Amino acid sequence: MNAADHLGAYAEGWTKGDADTILGAVTDDYRFDDPNAGSISRDELARYLSELKETVRAQRGGKLADPFMKLSEVVTQEAEGMLTAWCWWAVPGTELQGSGLIKAGPGGVRSEVITYYTKLPA
Repeated sequence: MNAADHLGAYAEGWTKGDADTILGAVTDDYRFDDPNAGSISRDELARYLSELKETVRAQRGGKLADPFMKLSEVVTQEAEGMLTAWCWWAVPGTELQGSGLIKAGPGGVRSEVITYYTKLPA
């Protein structure tokens, strides 16, 4: 698989909320950076996703969205063997949304840094 294939599988995993699909597309040294949860390793990602699903259930009256997450406004750039992708993500039926910056190479997705779209506290 090339970087674009790994990125596509990774995105599919997030839209389905499927940790196994996500993990199948990432490198061993993968890092996911969430400003609320901190830096999450590959080994911690399934737990992170499980906790995120509990947050979504709490906001949606006990139900998950289908799809779990929507990705849009995807922009990619390839340079020096690395594919960089920017996207907008949103969890339907919640206020959870933001942007993601993803780095992928021929071995898989190496990292993602997310931000949240929210108002600043008064």
